[in-house]
Amino acid sequence: MKEKIHPTYYPKAKVRCACGYEFTVGSTKSELQVEICSNCHPFYTGKEKLIDTAGRIERFASRRSKAVAEPAPKKKIRRATAKAKAKKHK
Repeated sequence: MKEKIHPTYYPKAKVRCACGYEFTVGSTKSELQVEICSNCHPFYTGKEKLIDTAGRIERFASRRSKAVAEPAPKKKIRRATAKAKAKKHK
């Protein structure tokens, strides 16, 4: 293996979950922060829990309400008359 190209490995990196659970793992970063872990994940706990990442539903609803409230401006349709076409070709 080549020297000085690999990141530093931390065998006892601390992992902190949003639920407050902390544990150690091997990683290339000394500290990690996660939103969900095996202690609070519904698959491992057997409890159903809705996870809405960054309020996606609320953001979609707010964008949708703005779009409905403010309709897009209508484009003006211009039709060239025969005289205008004739001038253009001269």
